[in-house]
This record gives sequence, C-alpha cells and structure tokens, in this order.
Amino acid sequence: MISAAALALLAVIVVSGGLVRLTGSGLGCDDWPNCNDEKIIDVSSAHAAVEQINRLFTGLVAAGVALAVAGSVFREPRRRDLTWLSWGLVAGVIGQVVLGGITVLVDLHPLAVQGHFLLSMVLIANATVLWYRAGLSGSRRVARVSAPIRRHVWALAVWTSIAIVIGTVVTGAGPHAGDEEARRFGVDIGQTARLHSASVWVTVAIAAALMWRLRARTADREVLENPLMAWIGLAILQGAVGYLQYFSGIPVALVAVHLALATALFTVTVWLVEVMQVAATGPGTEPGADGGSDERLHELRGLVDDRREEAADV
Repeated sequence: MISAAALALLAVIVVSGGLVRLTGSGLGCDDWPNCNDEKIIDVSSAHAAVEQINRLFTGLVAAGVALAVAGSVFREPRRRDLTWLSWGLVAGVIGQVVLGGITVLVDLHPLAVQGHFLLSMVLIANATVLWYRAGLSGSRRVARVSAPIRRHVWALAVWTSIAIVIGTVVTGAGPHAGDEEARRFGVDIGQTARLHSASVWVTVAIAAALMWRLRARTADREVLENPLMAWIGLAILQGAVGYLQYFSGIPVALVAVHLALATALFTVTVWLVEVMQVAATGPGTEPGADGGSDERLHELRGLVDDRREEAADV
C-alpha cells in the first residue's frame, strides 16, 4: 500500500507540474526556494497560486517517499533490494527539487523543462519497480517468460522510451512554454511531431508483433496478458488524443490528458518488464544452491513454444 501510494503521488505531481506549464504559470514564482524576493509563499496572482500549489504538493510526495523508506527499513524480514529502491526515490525527489530550482533560474529553458520531465519518468520507473517487487516473497527472482519473448518485451520498452523522449522535444518546440517569453527548441514542430508519430507507430508495431508471437505461447501469454492488454489500450487512447490535439491546435486540456496518458503508459511499460520475473521458490533456489532450476525450466518451455510457433507459421 505504501509503495502504491508513493507511485500514485509521483504520477499526480507529473500532471500537476504539466499544468503549471500549460497555464503559463512557470514563472508565477520567479525565485527559488522563495516564491519571490519578498515572500516565501505568494498567492496574490493566479499564476503564482498555481506554481505555489505545485511546490507545496511536493511536500506530499516527500512524505510518501519518506514512508516508503520507513516501510523498507522496518520491514521484517528486511530486504536490501527494497531499501535501495526506496532510497532511490529519495535521491530522485531531491534531484527534482534541485532541477526545479534550476529550471526557474534559467527562465524555463526547454532543456531544463525536458530534463525535469524525464527525471520524473525515472522516478515513476523506480516507484513501479518498488511497488511490484514489494509484493514478491523474496528478493531473489527468476524468469518466468522465455528468452525470445523477454527480448521482445525489452524492445517494446526501449521504443516506448524513445517515443516519450521525442515527445518531450515536440513539447519543447510547441506553444506551451510555461511563460510567454520562455525560449523554445529551434526545430520545426511539424517535422518533429511527424518523427514522434513515426516512433509511436514503430512501437505499436512491436507490440502487435508481440501479441502475434504470444498466440502459440500459452505460458508466456498468461504472464504478460494483463499488462500487455493495458499497454495496448493506453497506446490506442494516447495515439487518438495525440492526433486530436495536433489537428485541433494543441488545446491545453488535451495536452494535459496526453501528459497523463504518457505517464500511465510508461508505468505499464515498466510493469510489463517487471512481471517477466517472479520470486525464486522451491528446491534449488536458496542462496548458495543451484538457483537456475526455475529459469532453465522456463527456457525449456520457451524452446517448446518456439517450435509450436514455427509449426503455426508453417
């Protein structure tokens, strides 16, 4: 529950940070950590209030992360992997605070804004891994998906990340800079948007190919079906919103939805990667023993599935 709450808070603050930019409130507070050179907290204008609320919400995120650390430290039995992951959240939040201050001090330079969002995605990945692994019975994990499918899932994860990074370049070239005088990337937004669209189509094609390969792999399909179907649903919705916002003049509301869906899609992508492994159990999986028995069983099953796939193709 604690790790799930931390993940939810991190996802919400990604969207709230986006709303700061979308409402033109990026410099509502032109100083850091104070709102301005006169007041620590200032809500005298709408822009200042929006920026101030987002900054104050960071306190809730910090509290959630602190609880995650406490939960991992006082957990019985204590697990080193969960402790490291929870401290990773602390490092990420501190990094976000520092980068947020730099972003204000450089007047919302698009590189700083882009880095701010990408660091948020790293935090989302960290929190998702923590959430999934906290539900496992031990820190030692074995594969439960065959090697060819694992490689395919990793390819999907890599291309999803590429599409998101290119999407941040589109954002940095677009009209929603957070302030009317903020700099933008000196690239053609139309060309960049088409490149982003092409990367999305490649990613969707990889997902479709994965679904095709899983049709003859019962064991692998049972493991991946839920996160993969969630990924497909979010990707279709995200693509529809992306095209709609592009052809309707990039309205603020649709950009906010697009941002929320991107966060959800990346969360599901990390879940899809994590679900390929499960806690090691049974004879031969204790520390110091031959811990590869479960993994070799899945590899053997994968070879059988490969032959079934080849036969189905013929």
